[in-house]
Amino acid sequence: MSQDALTLLRQLHWLPPSSPALNAPLLDWLMEEDSMTRRFERHCQRVSVEPVRETFIHASDIPEESALLPEDTRFWLREIILYGDGEPWLAGRTLVPESTLNGPEALLQQLGTRPLGRYLFSSSTLSRDFIEPGRVEQLWGRRSRLRLSGKPLLLTELFLPASPLYRSSM
Repeated sequence: MSQDALTLLRQLHWLPPSSPALNAPLLDWLMEEDSMTRRFERHCQRVSVEPVRETFIHASDIPEESALLPEDTRFWLREIILYGDGEPWLAGRTLVPESTLNGPEALLQQLGTRPLGRYLFSSSTLSRDFIEPGRVEQLWGRRSRLRLSGKPLLLTELFLPASPLYRSSM
């Protein structure tokens, strides 16, 4: 399941927020500026994370995504499945340029089962450049370029079928 979800995540087709396919309830979820982890916590008793893959990859492995980040040779890749009360709600993919991983941001390599949102949104230096909604098959997703202390990372999220997004947007 986790590999299938991550394969779908990499196939998202990006849409402008003005796309007629996006209704107000969907946009409310997809354009969420705050922590998605925090939002999910309002819909369940427990949010948990299963790391699927954490490793360095070369820029040539991610040409489309690396174009949205500063030029760097290597990127830290973290792929996870986020669960709400044991149900898979979200597949997540974080790409961090190696040059971002200095100072406090080096902790991005040591998140383990901690949700990225808990780390990011506890920082007073967090900013977001953009959110871009996307779709693959009947599933919705989004990608965001975030900055910690001005240093960028790219986060892509795919909302899985059990996600509360689908209960709210029908």
